[in-house]
Amino acid sequence: MNINLVLAINAAIAAGREIISIYNDQDSDFKIEVKSDNSPLTIADKKSHCIIERMLSISNLPILSEEGKSIDYKERKQWDKLWIVDPLDGTKEFINRNGEFTVNIALIENELPFFGVIFVPVTGELYFGGKGFPSRKVLVENEFSTEELITKAEFLPLRQPERVFTVVVSRSHMNEKTQDYLIDIINTRKEKSQLTKVEYISRGSSLKICLVAEGKADIYPRFGPTMEWDTAAGHAIVKFAGKQVVRADNGEELMYNKENLLNPFFVVK
Repeated sequence: MNINLVLAINAAIAAGREIISIYNDQDSDFKIEVKSDNSPLTIADKKSHCIIERMLSISNLPILSEEGKSIDYKERKQWDKLWIVDPLDGTKEFINRNGEFTVNIALIENELPFFGVIFVPVTGELYFGGKGFPSRKVLVENEFSTEELITKAEFLPLRQPERVFTVVVSRSHMNEKTQDYLIDIINTRKEKSQLTKVEYISRGSSLKICLVAEGKADIYPRFGPTMEWDTAAGHAIVKFAGKQVVRADNGEELMYNKENLLNPFFVVK
């Protein structure tokens, strides 16, 4: 097994356990700050970032993290391989205490996801997968070895009971463009007699992408702003579960370590 994937799994779980210790502290005010883009930042974001940065440093690969320093593109464009990290994806969900937040770690090679790891601190669910290593899911309980986790993990997508066409949407960012896109998709499927009913699921953070990888949802359209660290790990997990993350405008695969780290609108399917 790829040693860097093991490193990422261990880092995601360690960071997630630090996050959950803060989350479960009823006396914690999370030390909330507001960043320049008006998004929130908590002590959990910072501590998770420090843990992941320290553990991934063993790989001697550069790290692009949401909570790390801003790195000039002149330097970044020289990187064939890099880590893209979101130490706490879904900070708003963390603050609202609804449990829908994740730790995201991806390895990018030549602008495309090589592998990804997503850990859900509240539930202990771990998603991981990459090139030559089909995506899997496992529940992390108590003490563990990475070898044990891999042995227990189930391949994605999981077998699902028969269900209706299911759309996953953002808990915080549903908008008119998303609704218009879904209307077109649904009408097209109805015309082809491929659809009789639609179900909607709302989730925060990268859990939306995980639901498609897992086979619990058919599509996740995103016509709102996201950054590379929001999608890189989930992109890898979906990709190596046999599904796609493509630009909404031209159907091409999302790319990473761009000069502008803002993602174009995309669809996971």
